[in-house]
Amino acid sequence: MTSMSLMSVSQLASRLNDADVRVFDVRHDLGDFSAGRRQFEESHIAGAHFLDNERELAGAHTGRNGRHPLPDRAALASLMAAHGVGPETLVVGYDASGGQFAAHLWWLLRWIGHGRVAVLDGGWQAWKAAGLPMASGAVPAPAAGAAAAPRPPLVEAVDADAVLANLGSHAFTVVDARAAARWRGEVEPIDPEAGRIPGALNRPYTDNLKEDGSFKSPDQLRQEFQAVLGNRAPSSIVHQCGSGITASANLFAMEVAGMRGSRLYPGSWSEWISDPSRPREKG
Repeated sequence: MTSMSLMSVSQLASRLNDADVRVFDVRHDLGDFSAGRRQFEESHIAGAHFLDNERELAGAHTGRNGRHPLPDRAALASLMAAHGVGPETLVVGYDASGGQFAAHLWWLLRWIGHGRVAVLDGGWQAWKAAGLPMASGAVPAPAAGAAAAPRPPLVEAVDADAVLANLGSHAFTVVDARAAARWRGEVEPIDPEAGRIPGALNRPYTDNLKEDGSFKSPDQLRQEFQAVLGNRAPSSIVHQCGSGITASANLFAMEVAGMRGSRLYPGSWSEWISDPSRPREKG
């Protein structure tokens, strides 16, 4: 692999039939929640399983916990076991959105203690362009009754209370993965209110990608993140976005760059603004 976490289409193709590899299609459309499943049934990487970002990779909504609240750790571990993922299985996720949903799956699996997980570089588009094996048809049903216990997390999450306390303590730096106009509070196409968490820096997740949708080199990513972060240590960085998805892509890109140990605020902006007492910033 280019890194421990990024896999090329040729590398996946050479291992597609390995018993210890499981490929997951996590294509998704935030404007049409059924689109990913339709796309999977139309055409997908041969042997891949489908995971639904809204129903399987997110928890129950309370109105105060953001658009993609974390799922229950034990439930997610059991879901993966039901899809044939064991402790030694190499999981590879792919999407058609610049790796944002695949990076979120990567983070979630590391959160339940599964370290053998990668993102397919260039995603569905790169696989299709290379003319590699595809299939169509319904989603494979997971095995009934499979259960597994999560292991100790390999990544860290912070909650809204920690982010609120940080406004005074400045113990960490928040980096917002949304587009610059959303960060500035000029537009907000998804959430009910525009703006940002006070003090948050901006690194749009799309800046991690080359024109073809694959990730930039580790060296280029490192230089660009350092231009935003200055001399801040990776462990002092907390990523957020609208609901934790593209924030995962920034965290993943930092890992590819060798800048390991940053954290995720899963609730992100959509959770932050659910409490009117939390401060906002624009401009």
